[in-house]
Amino acid sequence: MASIVKQTLGELNSDSFVALLTKLIGESKYLQNNPPELIPEEDRVVKHLLGSLLPFSTTTGGGPLVLNHVTYLPNRGNLIVEYPGTQPGKVLSFVGCHMDVVTANPSDWDFDPFSLSINGDKLQGRGTTDCLGHVALVAELMRKLGETKPKLKSTVVAVFIASEENSSIPGVGVDALVKDGLLNKLKDGPLFWIDTADKQPCIGTGGMIPWKLHATGKLFHSGLAHKAINAMELAMEASKEIQFRFYRDFPPHPKEQVYGFATPSTMKPTQWIYPGGGINQIPGECTVSGDVRLTPFYSVTYCVKKLQEYVDDINANIEKLATRGPVSKYVLPDENLRGRLTISFDAAMNGVACDLNSRGFHVLCKATEEVVGHVKPYSITGSLPLIRELQDEGFDVQTAGYGLTATYHAKNEYCLLSDMCQGYLVFASIISQLEED
Repeated sequence: MASIVKQTLGELNSDSFVALLTKLIGESKYLQNNPPELIPEEDRVVKHLLGSLLPFSTTTGGGPLVLNHVTYLPNRGNLIVEYPGTQPGKVLSFVGCHMDVVTANPSDWDFDPFSLSINGDKLQGRGTTDCLGHVALVAELMRKLGETKPKLKSTVVAVFIASEENSSIPGVGVDALVKDGLLNKLKDGPLFWIDTADKQPCIGTGGMIPWKLHATGKLFHSGLAHKAINAMELAMEASKEIQFRFYRDFPPHPKEQVYGFATPSTMKPTQWIYPGGGINQIPGECTVSGDVRLTPFYSVTYCVKKLQEYVDDINANIEKLATRGPVSKYVLPDENLRGRLTISFDAAMNGVACDLNSRGFHVLCKATEEVVGHVKPYSITGSLPLIRELQDEGFDVQTAGYGLTATYHAKNEYCLLSDMCQGYLVFASIISQLEED
């Protein structure tokens, strides 16, 4: 039966795939997600997907595909596509193919980011790797199922989602679908989140905590440094102390080696802002910003709590913080002034460690080895939104993707048609293997 499934699904129809991807990339200018300036219209993608899938759907009577277009905000739909199997409760799903993209500035690119161009094996344009290429790929898989109608025990579900690249407008995409129970049946089988890269299983991602550390001192003439509290020095020394404590409390975790994480948890500054002033003025304020990337074996909530504790303790004992030179200080007793620090956090994101004992992981690995020729699962402290929440809800989440890490969110983004063809074969192998259960 398994070999029959593979024969039926065959190989990716490259012409059909490229034709659909051409339409999707042609919409990408209107799919950029950076509110409030740029709010994507994911229904532009849904329109093309429906054009491809409706002829093989129950909606038209032309086939078995069950289509559910779910919209929470105008022009911002999700699309759930189901190919019914014969065995109740047996399901597998391909989720995470999102229909929004990150921004692109055409003047920075060597080609038009908002139209598909082809250069040999390269398919070029914004969204080819992340994630419109995957949208077109999974749509082609579902179209082939609807067209060939193989008798499967498993129900195969594809979920094309809105609003993955920016979470500032909640309740639009997969979070709302989960809340409304529209994905509950997917808990009965493996859920493959198709939004990573490089054709190998991604088995771990990092949590992310954006932070801002604001230092307040006393502005004064640089020739009278003993009368100032240098906010820059305070921020520098405080950042160093906070990092020291972070690495003490969140050291490399033993499981990071099991999952093959490239790096342990990190905390580092990435931006520096101050109000400006003359070269002869000691600044009274500045802000250092950065992020924490936390491997999934540590709690994001606990880490935020510890960072706040570090700052509170430094403020309470600011006299003990290292200084720089004989007149550098953070307290001016004669003026009853103390330097102070405040730390704030933007929305944090949890990392995920996929279940390495699950059937979903095993079939993904076998399919990858069979198609690509080798399998080498990897983990990174880059962050993927939403999937930890799905795991916490009881889904067996596994992640993979067939774009290129090197072009993810980058200018001159592209994917390789040959990689997408292999991705299709991996999907066919997954379906085939699960029919053997």
